Amino acid sequence: MTEAPAIPPTIPDVVDNTAAHRFEITLGHDTAYAEYNLVEGGIILPHTLVPEVFEGKGVASKLARYAMQYARDRHLKIIPLCPFMAGYMTKHPETHDLVHPTYRARIGLPD
Repeated sequence: MTEAPAIPPTIPDVVDNTAAHRFEITLGHDTAYAEYNLVEGGIILPHTLVPEVFEGKGVASKLARYAMQYARDRHLKIIPLCPFMAGYMTKHPETHDLVHPTYRARIGLPD
C-alpha cells in the first residue's frame, strides 16, 4: 500500500495552466484542478477534480475562490456546470453577482 503524501500546513498557490484551460494546485505528484473555458463575457466551469488523498483539506474551495476572483477581476460571468462550483456559489452569497443570468435559476438563485 502506498503511503499518502503529507498535506502541507498551507495549501500551495493556484496556478493558471492556460494551455490546459484549468486552475491547478499540485501537491507532490498529484494535481487538483478546475477546468475552465472562456466565452464571450463569461467563463464556463465544467469540471473540478480533487484526488481523494486531498479531499476535505480545502483544496477544492481554494480552487473555487481562485476561479471566482479570476472572473471578478476580468468582469466575467460564471456558468457553473460543475456540481461542486455550482454548490460553492449557492452557499457563498458574495459570489451570486458572478453567476451568469441564464444559470441563476439552475442553481436556485433569483433572477
